[in-house]
Amino acid sequence: MATITALLFDFGGTLDGPAHWLDRFLASYRAAGVDISRIELDPAFDHATRTGYGATRIVARFGMTDLVRFLVGHQFEYLRKSGPEALRATLEDAGAAGRHRLVEAVTNSFVLETSAGLAHSREVVGPLKSRFKLGVVSNFYGNLDRVLQEAKLDRFFTAIVDSSRLGIFKPDAGIFEAALKKIQCAPESVAMIGDSIGKDCAPARKLGMRAVWLCSEPREGEDSGAADVTIRSIDEVAQIRW
Repeated sequence: MATITALLFDFGGTLDGPAHWLDRFLASYRAAGVDISRIELDPAFDHATRTGYGATRIVARFGMTDLVRFLVGHQFEYLRKSGPEALRATLEDAGAAGRHRLVEAVTNSFVLETSAGLAHSREVVGPLKSRFKLGVVSNFYGNLDRVLQEAKLDRFFTAIVDSSRLGIFKPDAGIFEAALKKIQCAPESVAMIGDSIGKDCAPARKLGMRAVWLCSEPREGEDSGAADVTIRSIDEVAQIRW
């Protein structure tokens, strides 16, 4: 078995904290006093994500706070028009000013948690740079380089592959192949670390990479069979015996 000389990281749910963005948005909504379930928020989350992917020219200049505000704003617009009846009424009654305050509250809560996750990852990833080539492979909005620079993480990575910039999204093999080309490593010498079996582990493993599943909380329908290693925290990366 080849020696691992490079590590590729997912971003959302991996480098910025150990939870899926939908779950973190849900917690931020509830902290802001919005009564909503995960199932109710899911279509608004998907709508905002698709909108962000289609607005790369605008989003490319955003840091994390502006990105999250953009996404939350589109989530609220979806919920106001197509959300549960009770929530639609609440948001309508709140008026534009009330909705703006809620958007800011959700944004600030989400960004605060994200900033803490990125600060922690800085401490974890920094020492790895002396042992491995490092890269990030993410389904993102065209501003991943800016977000990593803002978080003082960019200096650690040889490759930053943003799906919206590349025009290829996980789990398509092309996004991983682009990262391998940038770090100039054969797949068998690379490990992919991410929180999704379907988007990170399975496609990476199919290309011949080692797959590390960051599973802070098991989610229904995800099977660790597509991962070579399962970890509960990003801190465990440094302890993996390759």
